[in-house]
Amino acid sequence: MSWRDSVVFAWQALRGAPGRSLLTLLAMAIGVAAVVVLTALSDGARRYVVAQFQSIGANLLIVFPGRAETAGGTLGMLMGETPRDLTVDDALALLRSRSIKRMAPFNIGAVQIDWRGRSRDVTLIGSSAALLDIRRMKLTQGRFLPAGDPRNAVFVAVIGSKLRTELFGAQNPVGEWLRVGDRRFRVVGVLAPQGVSLGSNTDESVIVPVASAQMLFNSASLFRVLVEARSRADIPRAKQDVLSILRARHDGEEDVTVVTQDALVATFDRILHALTLAVGGIAGISLAVAGVLIMNVMLISVAQRRQEIGLLRALGAPGATVRRLFLVEATVLSVAAAVAGLLLGELGSLAITTAYPVLPATPPPWAVVAALATAVITGAAFSVVPARRAAALDPVVALARR
Repeated sequence: MSWRDSVVFAWQALRGAPGRSLLTLLAMAIGVAAVVVLTALSDGARRYVVAQFQSIGANLLIVFPGRAETAGGTLGMLMGETPRDLTVDDALALLRSRSIKRMAPFNIGAVQIDWRGRSRDVTLIGSSAALLDIRRMKLTQGRFLPAGDPRNAVFVAVIGSKLRTELFGAQNPVGEWLRVGDRRFRVVGVLAPQGVSLGSNTDESVIVPVASAQMLFNSASLFRVLVEARSRADIPRAKQDVLSILRARHDGEEDVTVVTQDALVATFDRILHALTLAVGGIAGISLAVAGVLIMNVMLISVAQRRQEIGLLRALGAPGATVRRLFLVEATVLSVAAAVAGLLLGELGSLAITTAYPVLPATPPPWAVVAALATAVITGAAFSVVPARRAAALDPVVALARR
């Protein structure tokens, strides 16, 4: 019997028991679909996080107050101390480095804003004119924060696009006075829609000069300092310059942490890639369960088709041919289930992407190949025992038994 005849025979056998074949196919298809959808979600989350970091600017370094230790915290905090404050003067001193192109002091907090009786709580960001270029922001109206000494408090504000719609409607907000906390700020610009970036939604934020934000927060310290190196090759040198400049200003203590954008991206990429592998492996267990189901179904099939097997043996079919028939039958069923599962998984991924456009839920190619290969190999491997049992049947006993 040729391989083509074996495939035709297997297909006829599957069509002869449609209910059993359909349930087995469904079990395997669900396993493949689970692998595809879950890996699409995990890999989509990884790409989303990486894109968020890359969207905040190129060649970026972030300076944190406090020295990060291997234990995951800061040594001073473990001893009940607070890290030394980062100040605007510290941030300005960083510009002495030839490897640094620009820097932006950064403060963030929550305040209440009000305009003609309309009020809401918003995120207040205090920074400088350089933030526009460092964070790759764009304006739809007006201008950004004025350039100049960031130590001078200027009561102007740039608002997000969603705040502009909610507070001002169709009216032009540029030039209007907005109460922020207990002070009044003149709106000078409106940001283009940008969405959430690193947990901060600029569409619902108000950006003011850092000195003005410090007055509102009643604090002279900075939350972070964003530093942009002149090029990717200058990042290591810029990091060393930041540490040395601040060490000199802080009495010889290296009490800040400098994290590069590449390091952040690489860390999150490794974590989420490992999560994708773990989730795919967990989903892959369902394929093993489906393989056990195929084995049980094939064993039942052997018991129900004893006379058919006996007739094949009586007509001269060797045991190897009988084994091949059952292996081909299981393989055909597995391939059909794998293709059906892939289609289900792709539809599920498309539904997730449609519902959440910001999440690129597309299964990675390796996950698709692994799911299909595992399904086919599992189906074939778990059919070996039933195939051997069928091949071992005595033709006389198989034909005589009812």
